[in-house]
Amino acid sequence: MDKTTGSNSTTTDAAFSPIEWRDGGLYLLDQTLLPAEETWIHCSTPEIVADAIRRLAVRGAPAIGVSAAYGLVVGLQSVKRDEDLDRRFREVYDLLMGTRPTAVNLRWALDLGKELFEANRSRGAKATREVLLEWAKGVHSDDIESCRQIGAHSVALFQEGDRVLTHCNAGALATGGYGTAVGVITSGFDHGKVAKVWVDETRPLLQGARLTAWELGRLGIPYQVITDSSAGALMSRGMVDRIVVGSDRIAANGDVANKIGTYTVAVLAARHNIPFYVAAPLSTIDPHTATGDAIPIEERDPTEVTRIAGVELSPNSGMAHNIAFDVTPNELVAAIITEVGVLRAPYVESIREALAQAG
Repeated sequence: MDKTTGSNSTTTDAAFSPIEWRDGGLYLLDQTLLPAEETWIHCSTPEIVADAIRRLAVRGAPAIGVSAAYGLVVGLQSVKRDEDLDRRFREVYDLLMGTRPTAVNLRWALDLGKELFEANRSRGAKATREVLLEWAKGVHSDDIESCRQIGAHSVALFQEGDRVLTHCNAGALATGGYGTAVGVITSGFDHGKVAKVWVDETRPLLQGARLTAWELGRLGIPYQVITDSSAGALMSRGMVDRIVVGSDRIAANGDVANKIGTYTVAVLAARHNIPFYVAAPLSTIDPHTATGDAIPIEERDPTEVTRIAGVELSPNSGMAHNIAFDVTPNELVAAIITEVGVLRAPYVESIREALAQAG
């Protein structure tokens, strides 16, 4: 696994992407090292892509989908004989599909890639690989544009001077670029509406404190990091006007799976009559999952809870339960902001109409 520090594309532009295809190869920003170090992983094999997804070097449902699309291309680069093409594609597809169970964009991207592969495999390895590469680049650019549209549709939901709370990281780092929740915040800030952002630290891996804070600082948006347990106190004091989060999977009825702790924030928002918004592209909606009860919830290594930066905080690292996601029932969601518009309850109907509109 080759790593390089820095990148020509690392700018303060909101469209910054943690995923790059350059010099004929895939590079992923290693988010486990942020904010201390900006290191890019050269993914020369699909095993490196899969490892990056599993260990959260790349994370966020849209970013996982984009990375998986490129991962299919990386996996076919080693194919020299056309007769090996089918076997190799199945290997790479299965490898990447087995990395993260909750983020639906992973399956969405891999299944689209599989359809394209099956339609072109008779043309041989080189031609099929070229078709998949152009498709993966399209998935990447479409995701950035979707995030921009999500931001544009969200502006009317905010008022001048709003103080916005967000949980985990749903910015450029979690997408192809620009971001979902952070993209919404950026659009609100650019229109003079968002005055400040409260950033939940997001235990156990501190995606808020490490990643969202890093992004907001680059964007020049005022923020303060808070402990997850401070959110209710801020709401009770009238210090939060809006809440916006991302999502890893949205069921057909509007139930939302997102980073653990999101449900807690949503319940507190309902108690204090604060609008709770979810920002996500349509690719994060899973029409084949009827309700949140059917969404698979990933459980991760207990040591992620008991250690921070390699330092053991608990007397027994095995005595921890590390649930990575929770599900927020649709009745707690004021709106789902997508690239085709703002969806509201009843979500079964608005989601169906949005997916039909997108074709």
